[in-house]
Amino acid sequence: MARSLSFVLPGDLNARTGGYGYDREIIAGLRELGWQVDVHSLDASFPFPSTAALESARVTLAALPDNRLVIVDGLAFGAMPDVAEAEARRLKLVGLVHHPLALETGLTPAQVDGFANAERRALASTRAVIVTSAATRSTLRDYGVPTGHVTVVEPGTAAAALACGSGSSELSLLCVASLTARKGHDLLFDALAGLKDLPWRLDCIGGAMGDDRMVPRLQDQLGRLELLERVTFAGDGDDATVGRAYAAADLFVLPTRYEGYGMVVAEALARGLPVVSTRTGAIAELVGEHAGLIVPPGDATALRLALRRFLSDANLRVSLRQGALAVRDRLPRWQDAARKLAAMLEQVKQA
Repeated sequence: MARSLSFVLPGDLNARTGGYGYDREIIAGLRELGWQVDVHSLDASFPFPSTAALESARVTLAALPDNRLVIVDGLAFGAMPDVAEAEARRLKLVGLVHHPLALETGLTPAQVDGFANAERRALASTRAVIVTSAATRSTLRDYGVPTGHVTVVEPGTAAAALACGSGSSELSLLCVASLTARKGHDLLFDALAGLKDLPWRLDCIGGAMGDDRMVPRLQDQLGRLELLERVTFAGDGDDATVGRAYAAADLFVLPTRYEGYGMVVAEALARGLPVVSTRTGAIAELVGEHAGLIVPPGDATALRLALRRFLSDANLRVSLRQGALAVRDRLPRWQDAARKLAAMLEQVKQA
């Protein structure tokens, strides 16, 4: 078929993370526009692939026909530069960068350098690059990627029912994020430790992404801070569980150290929820001046002050709720994202 492509990604497309959610929606949107999209799943060990995983990736791309249009998710693409370079002339490779691998929290200096060099090589093999925010496009300049080579395709936001709130004097805080160091749960718990004099509870939804030590570490921290009775971990949660959590929340909190975009912030705003989060990715632009409070990433003290303002000031809570309702009506939609990406892919096919 003339309008066809291969979409290559690691692991399970149905994994409950923002990156995989983006991939699912984009694939569905392209199909609705008449594209045939074949999905190829690589080993789940990426971005730390085993030798066998890299060989399997090589075989997968080598089996694709000449001049095939291929989108490769950055979680794998940046970790397979040899494969990308070997196929760069034969295939029309398009890299999808949610955020550079080297900017993940918790890496050793050697891992940071290794990822940065590998991703620089892989991106040099592309016909085009897709990113999810203008901030990530700017970051890729450090990787030698010309701005004109990069197309920003912001995530869409599905329509959602308005949150009702807790209806209680004990305000309900919600954090939906994978339990990884980058998401900053430890910072949030440190911030909340200074707010024991105020009535609140926190629900955390998100899986540990294969790190079996993460939940025990966070629970140990909560024990030291004497917060175990105020904070719950719900795991990944299915759609119904997540929906109920959003519906009952009074505030959405994302203490992330770094984001490429910040999809869960948009999802919270789509429900009319005020937001307290950090100035990274597209979060500040999404929230604006009236729908939430934005603090520097990595600053537990600033996060505590913002949360205290929200928890202590009923008038502020009403104002931020009104701001979130206003933002809700102008969030980007997935149909627009798919159309923008399709237009870029047509240009790559014709080049």
